[in-house]
Amino acid sequence: MFTIDDLADRLGGYLPSDEIQQVKRAFYYAEQAHDGQRRRSGEPYVTHPLAVANILANMHMDHQSLMAAMLHDVIEDTGVSKKALAAQFGKPVAELVDGVSKLTQITFEDKAVAQAENFQKMVLAMSRDIRVIIVKLADRLHNMRTLGALRPDKKRRIARETLEIYARIAGRLGINTIRIELEDLSFQAIHPMRSERIKRAVASARGHRRSAMREIQASLQQSLDDEMLQGTVVGRQKHLLSIYKKMRDQRKPFAEIMDVFGFRIITEDVASCYRILGVVHNLYKPVPGRFKDYIAIPKANGYQSLHTTLFGPRGMPIEVQIRTREMEAMANNGIAAHWLYKAGQTTHPIAEGSHARARAWVKGLLEMQRHAGNSLEFIEHVKNDLFPDDIYVFTPKGDIMELPQGATVIDFAYSVHTDIGNNCIACRIDRHLAPLSTRLESGQTLEIITAPGARPNLAWLSFVSTAKARSAIRHALKHQQQTEAITLGRRLLNKALAPFETSLEELDEAVLEQAVKELDAASQEALLESLGLGNRMAHVVARRLVEVAHGGRHDTNTTVDSGKAVMISGSEGMVINFARCCHPLPGDPVLGHLSMGKGLVVHRADCRNLVEHKNDPEKLFTLEWSDTIDEDFPVALRIEIESRRGLVAELAGLVTDADANIERIGIEERDERLSTVNLTLSVKGRVHLARIIKRIRNLPNVGKITRMTN
Repeated sequence: MFTIDDLADRLGGYLPSDEIQQVKRAFYYAEQAHDGQRRRSGEPYVTHPLAVANILANMHMDHQSLMAAMLHDVIEDTGVSKKALAAQFGKPVAELVDGVSKLTQITFEDKAVAQAENFQKMVLAMSRDIRVIIVKLADRLHNMRTLGALRPDKKRRIARETLEIYARIAGRLGINTIRIELEDLSFQAIHPMRSERIKRAVASARGHRRSAMREIQASLQQSLDDEMLQGTVVGRQKHLLSIYKKMRDQRKPFAEIMDVFGFRIITEDVASCYRILGVVHNLYKPVPGRFKDYIAIPKANGYQSLHTTLFGPRGMPIEVQIRTREMEAMANNGIAAHWLYKAGQTTHPIAEGSHARARAWVKGLLEMQRHAGNSLEFIEHVKNDLFPDDIYVFTPKGDIMELPQGATVIDFAYSVHTDIGNNCIACRIDRHLAPLSTRLESGQTLEIITAPGARPNLAWLSFVSTAKARSAIRHALKHQQQTEAITLGRRLLNKALAPFETSLEELDEAVLEQAVKELDAASQEALLESLGLGNRMAHVVARRLVEVAHGGRHDTNTTVDSGKAVMISGSEGMVINFARCCHPLPGDPVLGHLSMGKGLVVHRADCRNLVEHKNDPEKLFTLEWSDTIDEDFPVALRIEIESRRGLVAELAGLVTDADANIERIGIEERDERLSTVNLTLSVKGRVHLARIIKRIRNLPNVGKITRMTN
């Protein structure tokens, strides 16, 4: 049985004796606090924190992390307080324990909400001290190693959570030794029979492949020796979940996956990595397009290595990774390598860079958390962001930006800065203008063009891929809608107050506060917002305001409609919408219908869809077009015309010459002579449309032209 003395002996290799004594003191404190408590397996509970500390010792973590590992369940499972821990072991250890402690379970209707809330709390703890997550990962790893005593359903639930969150975080932080073990243990818990079959098949295949592996390994090593290059060649084995995913996703049989031979070459310095690459390419022919240089451009988690695939003996594919010893330590320990080097009282740029990247990632999580609507939305963003396949693009200054596969121009803009994303209007890729929805490829140089008054578009959500962009767009749209709803609500309320010969600005502040209270609104802004969104009726609020102003009494027979129309300009944003059924244009007589949650929907006055609302006149508003409109509006035309070649080009040229745009065009052939053209245009208004229709009528053999409604 592993003891505290065994751990102390191991720690003697990298920690001074006074720090080892503090770790031992934390163990004895935990042993006393957990006295009488046992794990499901029957072992004394203190064996768990001791095992967690041992996992951290493998990564050469500092003494405060090891002390926190010993004490991480003390606050939750015993009567010891955070204050008492701070008095005994210092504030940094107490803060670590508080962050790592299994979070107090809150009662939620949904377990998913509970998981999401707990993860949010963990992110906050990580932001204060990144060591929290490393200790938490070690805690989860030992729990996964000892799942045997739990019910099968509980095993599966814990394993799924481990795969979805903890294994991904370990990968994002580059701690691959923990990630791989967490993945394989989770796979065994979720699919025990599949895991066992693959494990047996792997053991059998390794036996059959042993001679081929030795032959390739010897030839690689001999090539290095011949060129007098220092390097150690080792075989690389795939782990169980990786094999299972490739079989499932690529629909390949086990034998085909195991046909790939993997090797890793560990050398002394970066220059040797590139020289060794030349040697192996000279020995075996490289597979085109299968070389990746993660030394020049490291992955997000700090991983660095050269990857290449070769045609080996008898055409067998060989995957080779070439890296330095420091890169190997980084690949296995990730952010924990920061403490591995610190333990030797030295610093290393790879480890320091990893630590800085991890802190930047956590900072990004905090920003996402502020923008997310709720905890479930936040955790979904994080899951999407944890395991990207990366691409690398450049800013005009030559800085490298890392983005997930499938990222667009908008994702890039938000990765530079939230304000750049919000004000983005256009982009140049390699000096050529490109749509904002363009999917990016590695090596491209991007320049974002912004405008001060620009705002995010709802359509962006349909093509962005990064969590940061999605959460920032939603946050901006929500704020934009709120602001526009308040503005519209103010206009509607002033219209409703006009018959009472007053306005919102003329009413006393005390009257407004009293009415807000009586109408059960959170604030004046919240009341105006609900009016703009159509969730309250302006005339009801207006009456209440007037009644409060007159001490509760007023003539309720006053006519609500003052006849004064609400002015619209077409650029109000998200709370004034133009009906698609009748496509109203500036110059058309229009009415507005207040739709709950959507705001004001503008229809042509003769639109058939308004008939059902005419019985509810208090939801209908007389509208007028502003004289300063400079927007484009869609309109649908139906044109009967003689069939002929080049008709579409003829119509397109005519519309373009008239300073309009074709949004959609479709042709229905009625017979050999006649066609019906359905044309959707963007025009400035009714006068502009009349000019276009006049030009179309001048074409030969044009029959009826109808403006489509409903």
